Parts: sequence; structure tokens; C-alpha cells
Amino acid sequence: MSTTTPALHDPAPASIVVPAPAAIAPPAAPSVAPAAPRRSRPPARDGKITGQPAFVLHSYPHKETSLIVDVFTREYGRIALVAKGAKRPHSQLRGVLQTFQPLQAGWTGKSELRILTGAEWVGGMLPLEKTALLCGFYLNELLVKLLARDDPHPVLFDHYVATLNQLAHNEPPPIVLRKFERALLKETGVAADLTRCTATRQAVDAGQVYVVDPERGPRPARAADAWPRITGKTLLDMEREDYLDGATQAQSKLLMRFLLAHQLGGATLNTRQILIDLMQL
Repeated sequence: MSTTTPALHDPAPASIVVPAPAAIAPPAAPSVAPAAPRRSRPPARDGKITGQPAFVLHSYPHKETSLIVDVFTREYGRIALVAKGAKRPHSQLRGVLQTFQPLQAGWTGKSELRILTGAEWVGGMLPLEKTALLCGFYLNELLVKLLARDDPHPVLFDHYVATLNQLAHNEPPPIVLRKFERALLKETGVAADLTRCTATRQAVDAGQVYVVDPERGPRPARAADAWPRITGKTLLDMEREDYLDGATQAQSKLLMRFLLAHQLGGATLNTRQILIDLMQL
């Protein structure tokens, strides 16, 4: 497989959003991190942006000869650009607007749908192949579905670049993906503190078994719980980004699948279904 594999053609994603009596103790505060403050962006001259680091997440046809391209930029977050004439046979953009290739992009306009004025391939990254390529599409789908447009996340952008490099250099996909998933939840302000038990407000015990409430954080597992059961050691390993233990890898996969499903509102990830289908062959 090569990086010229077309991006997933999903429909355009929508923009992502009497005092108690003294005798009654207030509920414990949720341990989910507060939403990250909206970051300032560099000022644009006359609505024109040039030389912005960017990656294509996916694209879909627009009219007869153009594309709408969903891109992830370092300083402006996820934005939608109209690439005029990009479908024409001799358009210079045809070979540039590829997924997983670092670009310098420029655009104009202040509406939600801006006009691409230029895109230049930067280079310096190995192409993704085979399983790494499918993992890359999984990352892109997560960003499209979980990032609101026009919300800058420069730290997450840098993590995305590092993750693509790790996949291209054949680092273990399960470990690489868990780290990125966790970073995505942290940067969007919905990641719980996995080191603190919400029921006791004490540090998580490596020897106990917990479930993680998506809105609050870890608490001791109960017999009736249907949520994934996770050892305290796995939770602590995840906070340290230490995935060498096989049990940590297995449990963290179940936990992140559960937490992401909650954030997605039950929506199916196409790339995850493709992986399931391939494993059944």
C-alpha cells in the first residue's frame, strides 16, 4: 500500500461542543480535566494565511473539478478548505494533497469554508505502509470526529507528527496508538486523572481492580459493573506511558475503546471496522 490511498470519504463532519442543607456533603468534584482554554492564533493579514504546517485528514468532491479538504494545522486546528480545480488531470494540487505528508498550506477567507491558495510538500517523513497506513487513517478519523473546527491544538499537532514517524519506523502500533488516544483526550479536556480514585480521593492502588467512569475517573469495581475492569497497575502504567507489560497493553486497549466510544456517542469508527473485517479473513 502507498500513501496515495484515498482518504476516507465520510460526509463532511459537523463543527464540533436553593442551596443544599449544610448536613448534606457536596459530591466529590469530577477528576476529568477541565476543557483546555481556547488558544490564540497568529493574526492574519487581510484574512490571508501562508506557510502554515498542515496535514490532510481527508477530502471529498466539491462540484465538478474541486475538492473540500479537511486539514489539521498547527496554529489554527482543524479547518476545511476548498481546493479549486484539484480534480483536474494536470492540477499541481493532485499530487500534493495526500494524507500523511507534511505540507505548508495557505488559504484566504474567514468563513468556516476557506479557499486554499497554495500547498507545498515539505518532505522529511517516511511513507506509511501496510498496518501502519491503516493506523494512520484511524488517527485521522479520530481527529475528524473528535476535534472541533477552528480550535488550535499545537501540542496535539506535534504529537500527531511524532506518532506518524513512530508508525513509519515500525514501532509497535498498539503502544503508539494508546499513547496518541490518551493525548487526544487530554488535549480536548476530557481525560480523567487515572492516578486518583474518585470514591476515596486517595491514590490508585496498583493491586486493586477499578472501572473508569468517563465523566469522573477511576473508582473501585463493583460486581454489577459492565464497564471494563482495569487493575490499578494498568492505570498507573498508562499515566507513565509505560506499555511494556502485556496485561497493560490488553487492558488499556479495552479501556481506551470504551472511553472513545463514550466521546463519540456510540458512532462507529470506519477504520476500526476495517481492522475487524481484515482479522476475520
